[in-house]
Amino acid sequence: MKIKTPILNRISSALLVISTSISSTALANNVDEFIDYAKGNIAITHVSVIDGTGSAAKQQQTVLINQGKIVAINDTKNFDIAENVTTINGQGKTLIPGLVMMHEHLFYPTGRANYTEMLYSFPRLYLAGGVTTARTAGTTAPYADLALRDAINAGKSIGPDIDVTAPYLNGPGLPILKIKPLRDAENAKTMMNYWISEGVTSYKAYMHIHQDELAQVIKIAHQKNHKVTAHLCSVTYREAAELGIDNLEHGFFAATDFVKDKVKDKCPSNKVAHQSLVDLDIDSKEVNDLIDLLIRKDVTLTSTLPVFETFTKGRPKAYPEALEVLIPQVRKQYESTWEKVAKQENATWPIVFKKMMLLEKKFVEAGGKLMAGTDPTGFGGVIAGFANQRVVELLVEAGFSIEQAIKISSLNAAEYLGREQHIGTIEAGKHADLILVNGDLAKDISAIRNMDLVFKNGVGYNSSKIRATIKEVVGLH
Repeated sequence: MKIKTPILNRISSALLVISTSISSTALANNVDEFIDYAKGNIAITHVSVIDGTGSAAKQQQTVLINQGKIVAINDTKNFDIAENVTTINGQGKTLIPGLVMMHEHLFYPTGRANYTEMLYSFPRLYLAGGVTTARTAGTTAPYADLALRDAINAGKSIGPDIDVTAPYLNGPGLPILKIKPLRDAENAKTMMNYWISEGVTSYKAYMHIHQDELAQVIKIAHQKNHKVTAHLCSVTYREAAELGIDNLEHGFFAATDFVKDKVKDKCPSNKVAHQSLVDLDIDSKEVNDLIDLLIRKDVTLTSTLPVFETFTKGRPKAYPEALEVLIPQVRKQYESTWEKVAKQENATWPIVFKKMMLLEKKFVEAGGKLMAGTDPTGFGGVIAGFANQRVVELLVEAGFSIEQAIKISSLNAAEYLGREQHIGTIEAGKHADLILVNGDLAKDISAIRNMDLVFKNGVGYNSSKIRATIKEVVGLH
């Protein structure tokens, strides 16, 4: 029987309404099961506090939360807690600010240059891993990112507050079908104006962009008081800084400033760019001059050590708990590639990885602003939430104190986003975005993996309960 088009349209519309209704209900019903502490009056007592300002950890503190805000912090002995306040014993635990992560994605590499959206698993894993605010530093599904941001803000789903970045602003030459190549500077302007109208709040220039296109992107973003970051190779860090860029991704890993005979607006080969970092003297005048320029131009760098660790021989696998969330196909893909990296002969990535760690430390010591992120790309070893904990460990390995590492992972990013009055530190008057870690972080950085509770706006989520819903899911949903 042939169904007439008007009837078919009505049936399709009805099915869409029913499907949407079921989906929305499921989202709403899935939230409460992860909440151990609803928004209200809560006191976390006898806890060690690393407040995100860079100050030394304080022992035996009590933090008082009321209706989603931090209202007081003091020595536990000086607190007289009212009877109507829910008390959490923080003895032997550490309280840190919610992580503000600046190079995150809602997609995951599933092979053959394809990146699949993880709109179900990644927001949950980010929150379970302590990320209460995240910037999507590039997207292949911008409408999905915007809709997810709004669903989280409306309480229909769980995840971090999301600063949505527009689709990649890239020139031609990248073999990823989901990324549009810009035609010219006018096309960059058109793309910027469209995505501004759709509600994105950040922009990312990508590897093959030309200088005139980047200049147009920066100009339009700044007219809207928005900021631009970039993962570059066709344009050097120096050139981008002179154009007024706000942020550069991947520390110094992506810098092509040290490539001899670099051609304007052209990416050198991966081999040539990598060798320039292998050969680099990080104490040279060339390096010092670039660091000075970046600081003078107020360019913030984003450290993304977890993704580069995956390329480096001698580095550990992803956390065992992280591998458990992968579907078997992508877990096999990851472990197979990791074994190949582990067996490399004459590997040079260990040289580069160590140098770039030292350069990030040198940049900060010179007065530069560093933020943190993970970049869940590569060959799959960077997994939302788990990698965000790993980045804090790697910053400490790079020579930062735990207090500095937490500041890089919270306050510095909050300041960059212009949200430091609300998030980024444990201070009275700010949102209660907090992580309760089981252990003394000041003595054992690996305790960062043991997150009992993650508070977002004063609501305490149970990390274990969230992760229990993501077994063998990443790579599919």
